[in-house]
Order: sequence, then structure tokens, then C-alpha cells
Amino acid sequence: MKNICTKFLNGGTPSTQVSNYWNGSIPWITGADIVEQKVVYRRLISETAVKESSTNIIPKGNLLLVTRTGVGKVAIAPFDVAISQDLTGIILDEKIVCPQFIFYYFDGNEKALQQLNQGTSINGITRDVLQKLKIPLPPLPEQKAIAYILGLMDTAINKNNLLIEKKEQRKKWLMQMLLTGKKRLKGFEKTKWKIQSLENFIKPVSREIEKPDKPYLGIGIRSHGRGTFLKQDELPEKNTMETFYVVRKDDLIVNITFAWEQAIAIVKPEDDGALASHRFPTFTFIEKKGCVDFFRFFILQRRMKHMLQLISPGGAGRNRVMSKSDFIKLEFYIPEFGEQTAIAQILQSADKEIQLLKSKTEKLREEKKGLMQVLLTGKKRLNQDLQD
Repeated sequence: MKNICTKFLNGGTPSTQVSNYWNGSIPWITGADIVEQKVVYRRLISETAVKESSTNIIPKGNLLLVTRTGVGKVAIAPFDVAISQDLTGIILDEKIVCPQFIFYYFDGNEKALQQLNQGTSINGITRDVLQKLKIPLPPLPEQKAIAYILGLMDTAINKNNLLIEKKEQRKKWLMQMLLTGKKRLKGFEKTKWKIQSLENFIKPVSREIEKPDKPYLGIGIRSHGRGTFLKQDELPEKNTMETFYVVRKDDLIVNITFAWEQAIAIVKPEDDGALASHRFPTFTFIEKKGCVDFFRFFILQRRMKHMLQLISPGGAGRNRVMSKSDFIKLEFYIPEFGEQTAIAQILQSADKEIQLLKSKTEKLREEKKGLMQVLLTGKKRLNQDLQD
């Protein structure tokens, strides 16, 4: 590295006790501000802070490498930016090397950089280690061509991710409108939504079994409507509970201890047959009354979380326990089965669009990774036409 760099610049943190060091006009970043190879600054410092502290300004277009606390993250400075001690600014000799090429080389070798960590209390890459780092370099025109090709891949990935964001925003709007009755579907406009209790759509179910004598899969529910997860219990004999309950695909399940944090979900196909404790009351949907696919979305609403909090009295954490009897009596504006089904189909279609786009992003990332593996190592060379 020392042969292709004109300067290595360390960073520092201006004293937070000096008020005129902060809220200036110069972006100042730590390692945490390098997010997905981009700079996302949160704080500004003054010119006085730069003069009177150990921070340094890295000019636009130069390399930012995290060498402490999050080692291996890299970005190209999109503007002049001051850095903390987490980072090293690398000023490259552009007569010899293309900064974007080195950026992609570091980006593709983050794990290798992490292995260069040294130190006990605070790990990091030392200046000496960084200077001795060897990088395979093709001629400058080929470096630029490689950087251009990988940049095209990044552009395609970013465009696709922007489309995902738009689709997710649209889905959020659809949920807000369709699940509250603010927007009605064609053919259902004349049917009024009624305030109805959940017992009109679901009924309790109890599939009680004795404690297994062999390892089993238990089910858990993540808070904030983030679905279920499975956990393997290898030592059931150490479990103090003597009775368990079987859950089935499409059951509605609630964790009474964390219901106030919206720990509620629909059981996924891969969860079928898992075991739950008495803290996880389970319900099935009444045929032609409750559409399971509608309720997959309905239970994610803020209104649901609010209502679960109301029936979970007590203090914070495990002291707040949901009343099982009150849960099924909760009342909401809910459409009839036909409209539930129609709403579910629209929201499922939105989900499918998003998943297809996410799959496309993953495919593009894999293609980019494959290109990096061959282009940045010299396994595949570019012909002269591409370099020009």
C-alpha cells in the first residue's frame, strides 16, 4: 500500500466539553457512519475543532477505511469529511492507482482485513500493517475498466433497492387504507364494517400432550409482529413444565408475557407440530368467518398493539401479562369474510412483488461477487476494447 499512497491520515474526536467544536459546517464521522459502503454522517464540527484536535479532513474522492471498531468497512468520501480515530484516510496516488478499484478490492476482502486485527482491549489494523498490505494491481486503464464494470453492478442493485422501497411504501399505504376500511374494494362498498370481537372469527384450541422424553422443537414469538421462530430443546427432562401444547399451521398464537410488545403471529407451515407452553394460547380460525391470510396482516397494525397493551396490566417486562379471556373479546372494525379474502389477495400480491425484487437484488449481488472474485484477482482479464 505504501507504494501507491501519498499519505495516510489518522482521525480523532474533538472534545465534547468544548461547545464551539460542534454544530459547525464540517461533516465528522466514526466507523458507525460507514453504512453499506456509504457515508451517513450524523454530526458536524467547526474549523476550530479541526485546528485544535487530532481529527483530519479527508478530501472528496479519497478512501475511508475503518481500522478500529468495525474493522474492514470501507467507503469513498463523497465530500470533504473529518474522521474519528476509528478510521484511516488513504490518499492514493491517482497516477498509479484508481481509487474506485482499491475501494472494490477492500470491499471484496473485508473478512481478510478483519483478520489483520491486532490488540487486546481495542482491536485494530496498525499503520505498519496497512502500509505493508499487498494488493494485486493491473495497469491503470484496466483498473478503471474494472471499477466501471463493478460500478454498473452497484447502479443496478441501487435502482432495484429503490424500487423495493417504493413497493414497500405502497404496501404500507395499502395496509393503512384497506385494513381500516378507509379504502373499500369494488363490489363491497355497500357492506358496512361492524365493530366485532375476535371471538366471531377465532376460537381457542388446546392440543395438550405430556412433556416429551426426547428432544423436541419449541416455538417462540418475536416481539413487534416479527413472526415465529423455532428452538431445539435437547434436554426436555430438565424442563420444569409437565404439559405442552401442539401448534398447527395457520393457528393464531400469542405470547401472554410479551403481548404488550405485539408478540402475536400466525403459525408458519414449517412450524407445524412444534410445541408451546401454557404461556402461548392458541386459536384456530372459524370457517367462512375468519380469513387467516387477512389476519396475517391485520395483527400487524398499531391498533392491535395498542389493544394488547390495554389487556396486559402491570409494570414493564415480565410483570405485564395479557389476560387470555380478554384477548378473544377484543373488538375491532372488521369486514366480512368475502372482503377479508379480497383484501388479503391484494396484500399478498404486494408481498410477492417485493419478494421477487428482493430475489433480484440477491441475484445481482451474487453476480457482482462473482465478478469481483475474478476481476480483482486477475483470474479474468479484460481485453483492450473494454479498457478503452
